[in-house]
Amino acid sequence: MFLTQFDRTTSNTDAPIDDDDDQALLLSNDNGIDTKRPTPLPKLQMIVLLSSGLVEAVSMQYLYPFINQLIRDLDVSGGDETKVGYYAGMIESLFFATQAMTILQWSRASDRVGRKPVLLLGIVGVSLSMLCLGLSRTFTTLVLSRCITGVLNGNAGVMKGMLGELTDSTNRAQGFAWFPLAWSLGTTLGPAIGGTLSRPQDNFPHLFTSPFWDEFPYFLPCSVAAGFSMLIFVVILLLLKETLPRGTRPAKATSPVERENGHLEVGYGTIDRQQGSSMHAPVPLRQLLNASRVLYIAIYGVLATFDIVLWVLQPLVYSTPIEYGGLGFTPMTIGLGMSVFGAANGLIQAFCFAPLVKRLGLKTLLRMCHACFIPIFAVIAIVSWVAKLWGISWVVWALLSFQLILIVIMDMSFVCVLMYITAAAPNQRSLGALNGLAQTTACIVRVIGPASSTSLFAYSIQHNFMGGYGVYVVIILTVIATTPLCAMLPDDVANT
Repeated sequence: MFLTQFDRTTSNTDAPIDDDDDQALLLSNDNGIDTKRPTPLPKLQMIVLLSSGLVEAVSMQYLYPFINQLIRDLDVSGGDETKVGYYAGMIESLFFATQAMTILQWSRASDRVGRKPVLLLGIVGVSLSMLCLGLSRTFTTLVLSRCITGVLNGNAGVMKGMLGELTDSTNRAQGFAWFPLAWSLGTTLGPAIGGTLSRPQDNFPHLFTSPFWDEFPYFLPCSVAAGFSMLIFVVILLLLKETLPRGTRPAKATSPVERENGHLEVGYGTIDRQQGSSMHAPVPLRQLLNASRVLYIAIYGVLATFDIVLWVLQPLVYSTPIEYGGLGFTPMTIGLGMSVFGAANGLIQAFCFAPLVKRLGLKTLLRMCHACFIPIFAVIAIVSWVAKLWGISWVVWALLSFQLILIVIMDMSFVCVLMYITAAAPNQRSLGALNGLAQTTACIVRVIGPASSTSLFAYSIQHNFMGGYGVYVVIILTVIATTPLCAMLPDDVANT
């Protein structure tokens, strides 16, 4: 239950709510944390819900350890090592392009038919697409399988909206801290599955002797990831309760409390019985896009851009030979390294995020996290330079460990901006659409991010642009240019 208080006076409880002032005002202190005693979190429901986040993370991350090697095996680049990044980036860009076309529709559908049916349908679509990818033997079928994943999967926005409905202003920071934990577990499982199970005939020759594994060397990680997704499907089907009320009735799923003054305190506000229907109607998209919500969505898009650039460039740098500006790691090394990061990220975020928000405030923490992108990308360039000089030495591992710490801090920015977005929702039946708009924006920038960054990486190497490190200089300058957006945020989520 996400408790909020609409701007009204006790002397005129029947006054209509102005569309310009319909945002949910939180009962919070200056740091965005409610000063009342925290409401106990519905732990079982949150665990079941966030298991869908595992599917989302695994479906995105399992591919990264072997995608570049898969491009090489299919000989898409014609043997030109410098072009591998172009095709790997194209695949990820097409995935996000197709997702951008449908994710808002899935999110808006969840505002009407419920969250649970959309979640279940998305998981089935992801599972089927992963099986298709494992059976791909041409670049065309590879692209089509990733496009299917994008079209059928709208779970990101739906899950975040549902998380907002399961929390309130007193426990929001604690509840939202669970989201990166689920994502991090997925980023631990995904790369581990993709890295250790790809090409099983090479890694486990005594177990996988059938010619099938020579013909489809990446089917095993794809099938295991798909099987894991269907297991989560069964868990959600049996255990997850719908959080969205049917029709226009008050939200029974959010356990309304009858107050002494005759009002109902439910999901998105303290409302009169007579006003329940209108306040729980979906808000048109045009009315959703006021100045503050556009700012939050824009910042979310900025963070998503740099995040996807990082997650695409890192495996590319890891897998590229040292002489071409990379580190020459194997898919197994890449997968295990990304898994270690995922485990560390989840634990640190789960225990540290809420205390940091309480101490620093959402705005300050978000600005610090955004600034971490600068040294994160600088370390990639430095590591590449060090590897060329001295090979894979202890200096490389020390720098990569330092970068891991910075990425953990940076990841907290997403939870911060999601708290801003959730607090800005006008009512419960608009939360899916608002998160859908944010996810659509993220998908659009993620279309541009992978292709442009990997292309710039290849261009920097081919043309010795700034010594081959031009891609990192351009990205860092872009991070600096987007800093003023974060400065425009309100200090308190109650001012959203």
